[in-house]
Amino acid sequence: MTAARFFDGLHGKRIGFVGVGVSHRRLIEMFLEKGLQVLVCDKKSEQELGEAYETLSSKGAHFSLGEEYLSGLESCDVIFRTPGMYFYLPVLTRLREMGKVVTSEMEVFFDLCPCKKYAVTGSDGKTTTTTLISEFFKAAGRTVHLGGNIGRALLPEVERMSPDDIAVVELSSFQLISMRTSPDVAVVTNVAPNHLDVHKDMEEYIAAKENLIRHQNAFSRTVLNIDNEITREMGKLVRGVSAGFSRCRVPDNGAYLAPDGMLCYNSFGSVTQILHKDEIRLPGIHNVENYLAAITATWGEVPLEAVRAVARQFGGVEHRIEFVRELDGVRWYNDSIATSPTRTIAGLNSFDQKLIVIAGGYDKKIPFEPLAPKILEKVKVLILTGLTADKIERAVTQCDGYAQSGLRILRAQSMEDAVQIAYEQSQSGDIVSLSPACASFDCYPNFEARGRHFKALVQALVSKES
Repeated sequence: MTAARFFDGLHGKRIGFVGVGVSHRRLIEMFLEKGLQVLVCDKKSEQELGEAYETLSSKGAHFSLGEEYLSGLESCDVIFRTPGMYFYLPVLTRLREMGKVVTSEMEVFFDLCPCKKYAVTGSDGKTTTTTLISEFFKAAGRTVHLGGNIGRALLPEVERMSPDDIAVVELSSFQLISMRTSPDVAVVTNVAPNHLDVHKDMEEYIAAKENLIRHQNAFSRTVLNIDNEITREMGKLVRGVSAGFSRCRVPDNGAYLAPDGMLCYNSFGSVTQILHKDEIRLPGIHNVENYLAAITATWGEVPLEAVRAVARQFGGVEHRIEFVRELDGVRWYNDSIATSPTRTIAGLNSFDQKLIVIAGGYDKKIPFEPLAPKILEKVKVLILTGLTADKIERAVTQCDGYAQSGLRILRAQSMEDAVQIAYEQSQSGDIVSLSPACASFDCYPNFEARGRHFKALVQALVSKES
């Protein structure tokens, strides 16, 4: 179906949008500009929506706001759920049973996109891997459209896309759970327990991730992390070209890290050396994995010089082990994206010394026991805050070796308090990292807001020597 035919078919129908978030704002404006009937449903009030309410209302949008905001959806014919909204919520299930079309921006984009689609999912590393793929193609001179879970809607751009362009998207389990179209090139970075506060169980979470590759055809390419048991098992679903990446072994077809530190590609016995891991500007072995994934996804499509140029120049994505400042010899890092224990482990492994770490937040029902040994190994002062503080402390103090570790555990009542404690505890040569191992929803709307608040507090610190 063409984009023009799709939008023509919506005239005379009422379109409901759940949430005025980052990805929906531009989408809502686009639908209004096409003269379509739009109902915006949001839990916030007119005052809380502020400028967004004024602008969308002036363009013709109607609203259903407050605690009962979802009740307005019964009057809609087509409903776009927000990317983070669980597909099997009872209210959405009832709407589908009533004959309503319940979809999402990314589902429609996949149906209408005229160019080659690269999509990345995983529990960790998907944003950086998605961005690297985009950067590779841009360095090669291609026109790239980057979006999805990374925070940018692509459907508003679909009518301006050319068949020669490249679309690169990040997809979360919440987006994938209802997807019935897969990309031309699919990448699964890894799978570990995550979002178990929302998903029914781990099996449902894995099944959602599998949707990225389940609907590919024989001309597609699938890239899997063969060091991860769950993603390795997904190989049985591959219908097209199968490729893998690894830090520990040599895949039959894919990128790997050689013992001498070279990133190489093995194409069924033909090995190409690409670059040394020390040439990668981004710190941490997990970012080497992200490069391996991105290289495998784009192999044969971008020149190696483009890959090397990005490796030497690309400084990373905001909130991902992001250097904030150095003050009195102390380096401060924002790793607010670390919303799970596995992400925090990856962040801790990026440094060659013990850190002062701020952790804790919203409880996603993920166990912290796997994180505890790494904290004992890599952390000198652990500052805990948020709803999960007790659970993290219990996991750490009950871990073998805690008594001998010398780890100090301190409590903070807020981010302001945590930064102040870290400031007081640090001395020249120390590293302080916000690496929460938890989501932010107990205090912030998202990890970006948490990271920005942390950075503002750190930037406001004054030298102890002044």
